[in-house]
Amino acid sequence: MSAKAYLLLADGLLVEGTAIGKIGTSGGEICFNTGMTGYQEIYTDPSYTGQIIVNTTAHIGNYGTVDEEQESAKPTISGIVVNEFSEEFSRKTARESLQQYLEKHGVVGITDVDTRMLVRHIRDSGAMNAIISSVLSPEQLKAELNKVPSMDGLELSSQVSTREPYLVGDPGSALRIAALDLGIKTNILRSLTQRGCCVKVFPAKTRFAKMEEWQPHGYFISNGPGDPAVMPYAVETVKEILNANRPLFGICLGHQILALASGLSTYKMHHGHRGLNHPVKNCISGLGEMTSQNHGFAVKEFEAGKFPHVEVTHLHLNDNTIMGIRRKDKPAFSVQYHPEASPGPHDSRYLFDQFVTMVQESNKVGVTV
Repeated sequence: MSAKAYLLLADGLLVEGTAIGKIGTSGGEICFNTGMTGYQEIYTDPSYTGQIIVNTTAHIGNYGTVDEEQESAKPTISGIVVNEFSEEFSRKTARESLQQYLEKHGVVGITDVDTRMLVRHIRDSGAMNAIISSVLSPEQLKAELNKVPSMDGLELSSQVSTREPYLVGDPGSALRIAALDLGIKTNILRSLTQRGCCVKVFPAKTRFAKMEEWQPHGYFISNGPGDPAVMPYAVETVKEILNANRPLFGICLGHQILALASGLSTYKMHHGHRGLNHPVKNCISGLGEMTSQNHGFAVKEFEAGKFPHVEVTHLHLNDNTIMGIRRKDKPAFSVQYHPEASPGPHDSRYLFDQFVTMVQESNKVGVTV
């Protein structure tokens, strides 16, 4: 018989369901992702560290899991909440069921939940802390929930970053890219190596001078979890890269770090953007892009006009939040969304080509794109 599980939100909402994954207790910030597919990519995206994911898709687990669809070595989420959970899977290439996968990696979850109700509640009330348990009573959950740290002001990138530098791609490649790992996704590295780059991935707190010893042609600042406003180490590193006029591209958290290094501020969003279906306008070309997004912080819109050296290049068409910026005085740009995302739209893959071209022109180095 399946174990009973409870989900308690910080505002007092208590939901009863059935335990999935590991039997136990886990807390974090609860948020929802609207992606119709790609649950394994979501669970292994380091940007979700410390968060409980509510999948809006009704059926989860129906195609199992495969190693090739991981965005990092293992899931980094605090838990999952789903409507209907399947231990059976149809895909012949799948190695194991999602239940086996979650148990193996120690992920606590709950199913048989009215996720439409829950998503509406989060959408209206905002992202907040929550706790899932299949071993504690509802009365015991409140005390445990109080121990869960707030995502606002929480630094997490140094916890998920690589401990030692490592190479990805052909060491003999014409272009060398130094990537600052704040919680980097595997497909970002794949997108760079597919364009002829050799990437050396450095720990989050590596300084510019240390990365320069490798003599890279350009710099990449990755996505990652937590509050960008409490990452002065990364902001200072990006300032040093900018001062040296080195080509730079940032994605998601890397976008926020570039904004902070350029004088702008960030803020915690009401419930964030998480899904595969977010419309973005490229303000330079006038074209629209359907994008994959995962962020709970954003760059303050009203500040952008105060900095003449910063140009807003992309805007979210749902709420007009800043989705991309570029420096007018430096070879540097960034986007808030994920151009490498897979599954998801490929509308934004051109940004990697744009970065490679910028690096080539800055270094007068040729490589086939």
